[in-house]
Amino acid sequence: MKMHMLSGGRLQMSKRTYLPDAARGEMIELPVSCVLLRHTQGNVLFDTGCHPDVATDPEGRLGTLAKYMRPIMPADDHVLTSLKAVGLGADDIDVVICSHLHTDHCGCNAFFKKATIFVHALEVEAANADNAFDRGYIKADWDHPLKMEIFDKQVDVFGDGKLTLVPLPGHSKGTTGALVKLDNSGEFLLASDALSVRANLDQRTSPRNSLDVDQFLKSLDEIARLEASGVKIICGHDEAQWASLQKGPNAYT
Repeated sequence: MKMHMLSGGRLQMSKRTYLPDAARGEMIELPVSCVLLRHTQGNVLFDTGCHPDVATDPEGRLGTLAKYMRPIMPADDHVLTSLKAVGLGADDIDVVICSHLHTDHCGCNAFFKKATIFVHALEVEAANADNAFDRGYIKADWDHPLKMEIFDKQVDVFGDGKLTLVPLPGHSKGTTGALVKLDNSGEFLLASDALSVRANLDQRTSPRNSLDVDQFLKSLDEIARLEASGVKIICGHDEAQWASLQKGPNAYT
């Protein structure tokens, strides 16, 4: 199996959302990461990032959410362009794993018409709740006539231990990471927003946008346990880590 790190856009938010000691008004840049996994049984995309319209018409796509998560990427910085750079199109993706259904993680789902969409049951529930928009869920991102595989526990996607979905709630009810085992590069946890920025793990702090702080901190404990066992942790939006990663055609194997 090969793992390709792909860009799904770039946002800017208040730094205090993630780091409580940051100065008021200080901003943080957040790369939006997507991950392509090329398994012998199919091509998997972990998260689909921001919809292309987020760059060109943020208010039209995000509504009032655009005030809090400001797009700062060019119009061609999205997962479809990133896939093209590795020689694939949307129809080449067999499985899409939604770490959760917030707009910057499933914005391009609609383009993957041939894929099966894996999503935690609690995310479907949250995305359908009356207050869904206020919590970052936009129907245009996820409400499509696509084949869905809804789960509520750990899932070995291909039955060979190479790709296991691991629920890591706290940021949202059904936030899910993916444990990836590669032959040469070792094990990785794609943590998504269970760990958006590395500092939250190092300082054992919860971002202000966590739905459930206690659950978030328990998930941090699990992430720390995995790291102590030798698993490399890939954060959802950490700028310093993103700059250090191999990206695009330069795969981890």
